[in-house]
Amino acid sequence: MSTVFRPLLPFVLAVLLAGCGKNVTLQAALQDTDANEIVLALTGAGIVVNKHQDKTGVSLQVAEADIPRATAVMQAAGLPRRNRSNLGEVFKKQGMISSPMEERIRYLHGLSEELEATLQQFDNVVSARVHVVLPERIAPGEPIQPSSAAVFIKYRMPMDEDAITPRVRRLVASSIPGLVGEDGRSKVTVVMTPAEAPPRAVEWTMVGPFKIEAESATPLLSTLLGMAALIVAGLGYAAFNVARRHPAVARMLAGRPAKRASKQGADTVGAAG
Repeated sequence: MSTVFRPLLPFVLAVLLAGCGKNVTLQAALQDTDANEIVLALTGAGIVVNKHQDKTGVSLQVAEADIPRATAVMQAAGLPRRNRSNLGEVFKKQGMISSPMEERIRYLHGLSEELEATLQQFDNVVSARVHVVLPERIAPGEPIQPSSAAVFIKYRMPMDEDAITPRVRRLVASSIPGLVGEDGRSKVTVVMTPAEAPPRAVEWTMVGPFKIEAESATPLLSTLLGMAALIVAGLGYAAFNVARRHPAVARMLAGRPAKRASKQGADTVGAAG
């Protein structure tokens, strides 16, 4: 019987090892809000995520085999979000006295951070960046170069760029002083680019104790049924070998009862004659 099951051992071991994959840390030291965003995106893609809270923040763990797909899902969704400084952190002074330029830089930086957070409230916006150029005098006697701003938005479809771009330009120009010229035109450049489509969501199903992709359910079920048939055949063969060693079964297989029945039939015919 060991000869029958020996070819099945590699497959059984492979299945058991696949079900016992090691979990590794995908992200660490996250805020709870960022961690929940990542968990939502990965769960929607069929990836099992475990959350752990420690002193540094929230860490997320996934199966080692899911690392490449989880990374692709996060990149497509623009996760984790870039950490931004709030206005209180930006205006925190390092010394006793700050120059007017330092104050204005911190002020504009804080406005840019706030605008980026506001732009990400638009539907289907993956990430947003706002870069502000301060007014500058290139050389003595030259006119001061006016302020300007550049906005970069990465989005998911569907999104109408022609409808969103003017709204973004008005929002930024109205939020930062000096971006609207005397002619009423805003000095804001908006660049929008579509993000790559996220990986296809994986549908999972249960085949016995195994959680696998739905597409693999039929092949695995066929394999398990084939294994079951081989096991039943092996057990039947083993039972047959055990039974044939029994004297009664051995005589039956040797055909002795049939010979005895033939002899009785011949005696009956002789008596009748």
